[in-house]
Amino acid sequence: MGARLRVFLTPEQDKILLNLRTVDVPQKVKDRAEAIRLNAHGWYVEKIAAHFKWTSQTVREVLHKWQKLGLDGL
Repeated sequence: MGARLRVFLTPEQDKILLNLRTVDVPQKVKDRAEAIRLNAHGWYVEKIAAHFKWTSQTVREVLHKWQKLGLDGL
């Protein structure tokens, strides 16, 4: 198991990511946004990976992209 990876969101960022569920964007963008929100709300990488049936590495890549690029990383 790798080191714990945790992102922190401002209330505005959380709202933007939540609103992506209802707009016309690809499903993978919605899933990435939700994975970021789940992590910010305390879910561990492994639990998010199991929820989406992704690898832990995929979750880590999504979180790192968010940290580096923000919304452009989705």
